[in-house]
Amino acid sequence: MSDVIAPPSVRALALQKGIDLEKLARELGRTTIAREDLESGKPAAGPVGDTTYWDVDHAQYGPVTEDPMSRFARVAAGNLAAANALIPQVTHHDRADVTAIETLRKELKPEAQARGVKLTALAFQAKALARALREFPRFNASLSPDGKALILKDYVHIGIAVDTAHGLMVPVLRNVDRKGLWQIADEITDLADRAQARKIGPDEMGGASMSISNLGGIGGLGFTPIVNPPEVAILGITRTETVTLWEGDTPRPVPMVPLDLSYDHRVINGADAARFMTYLAGLIADPRRIMV
Repeated sequence: MSDVIAPPSVRALALQKGIDLEKLARELGRTTIAREDLESGKPAAGPVGDTTYWDVDHAQYGPVTEDPMSRFARVAAGNLAAANALIPQVTHHDRADVTAIETLRKELKPEAQARGVKLTALAFQAKALARALREFPRFNASLSPDGKALILKDYVHIGIAVDTAHGLMVPVLRNVDRKGLWQIADEITDLADRAQARKIGPDEMGGASMSISNLGGIGGLGFTPIVNPPEVAILGITRTETVTLWEGDTPRPVPMVPLDLSYDHRVINGADAARFMTYLAGLIADPRRIMV
């Protein structure tokens, strides 16, 4: 059994780069390996790590400039590549009626201003996701590195993906199931602001039950977010659109938010994903159920 101590994300990145962790540990003279130790590793041969086929002299076709990727972006790229290569991922698409949420947000606007809190739809969606994770514990879990056990978590922490000038960051909102909407909204704003200012500490970036990637403020009809291991699922949200629903022969315009759930098929099957999304969409459509 290996004596090397390394988290699953580091082991996945090492596999993607073709780095022998035990050999690297011997060379470094220690047993604990972090992401930073893999930066000088040589890429693996084969479809996962072999990039020689895109080693092209682009300048022969016209003028080019080179914009070096930051260390932060290189590490993130390695993690995403490893996750996408190693996880059998499926994405389930659905949508939820946000009429009640938008009505409630308008009613609470004066109180939000008095509190100095920006009450976004994301606060409701995060609270709904927390309730769904309690209802479906298999989604609030991680697969052991050897794939032989499922680690079920008795806490609900949600990662909030933040698009920053220095790359994507995913700070984690802790114990969302035990917090009210005002606190959740305030903490989401705080995490996003500090992520933009690069003031998020390492202890605020790990341990999420599931992450949310929200593109609603930018646009899009839907997308396929990549599962962020050791999580087993990720929720994507895009821009709310008005959809015509029919009640008999009567058309009714309804604001609907697209939801995209990517999940690790080793842990979650399609029927469970559909049930999870149906439950989540129901909570979003009736926010009274998440405020109890």
